[in-house]
Amino acid sequence: MIAPGGTIGIIGGGQLGRMLALAAAPLGYRVHVFDPHERPCAADVAADFTSAAFDDVAALERFAASCDVVTYEFENLPVGPLATIADKLRPGTASLAIAQDRCAEKAFVEEAGGRPAKWRAIDGPEDIAAAVEALGLPLVLKTRRDGYDGKGQAWLRTEADIAGAWDTLGQRPLVAEQAIRFDAEFSVVVARGADGALAFFDSTRNVHVDGILHRCELPAGDLIEKQVGEARRQAGAIAERLGHVGVLTVEFFACADGPLVNEIAPRVHNSGHWTIEGAATSQFAQHIRAITGLPLGSTALRSQEVTMDNLIGDEIHRWPELAADRQAALHLYGKGAARRGRKMGHVTRLG
Repeated sequence: MIAPGGTIGIIGGGQLGRMLALAAAPLGYRVHVFDPHERPCAADVAADFTSAAFDDVAALERFAASCDVVTYEFENLPVGPLATIADKLRPGTASLAIAQDRCAEKAFVEEAGGRPAKWRAIDGPEDIAAAVEALGLPLVLKTRRDGYDGKGQAWLRTEADIAGAWDTLGQRPLVAEQAIRFDAEFSVVVARGADGALAFFDSTRNVHVDGILHRCELPAGDLIEKQVGEARRQAGAIAERLGHVGVLTVEFFACADGPLVNEIAPRVHNSGHWTIEGAATSQFAQHIRAITGLPLGSTALRSQEVTMDNLIGDEIHRWPELAADRQAALHLYGKGAARRGRKMGHVTRLG
């Protein structure tokens, strides 16, 4: 167990790192942020900041030497360099490696007893036609690595879409997923402690627009509530098989025949931001507790009705109105220019 006064290293300086740093402070921990940008938003609330490339092994080693434990706020990190600080890294590189490759992720989910949509690996243009034959149309192609918030995806709806798909997505390895009918999307946000204890947060209905999460809602509705138990079983099995320490998020589709795994995020997640006001322990405080060896906190709801809305792009300019709303808990991330699709903040309402 790391006592208060210790230093937590966070690799990545975005809004998730910022909120992790804010959650660490009440527990008495200092935070040291590592990020290649000149002044990322997490550095504004950290005690120390190192600006260096994510693959700078020497800088990573110096950074880790100043920390009692190291974690990360997003998964698109080079795994190899992190092996040099593996003794301090929580979660470990296994969680990163699995989440970075959609084919490896889907195979792992199946091995752990989870259920993704039917899929095929695509290593060249000839594999696309084979996937269409096996899975039928429509289907979605996704880049195997680096895609998020709807990026790196293309739908094949007719035979005419097949020819240009490989070039459209950059002539790189892909995964093909069978189109499925689903009624809603939801996440299981689970924390796993160093002792193997699991703590689950309530699952919200997640509403996406153009591939980006816009709103989370509690209560989530009857269908999701009926499927949460099975979804938790799958998410818990994935966390345990990974030996994951910290928060893990598994996104699901709620389908007529039960939940299907969409993808894994080995970290705190946008669909858990509502927990800052809506749960006894936020996902961020829970992650800090897990990686430092503290007992996991209560995930009890503070309200039976919760909504969380992302402020995306120009929506950030509504901040004066939201700041004046007594029912709104406003979180601004301190980022620079508002760009289309860029998450600039969020607002949560209880009741």
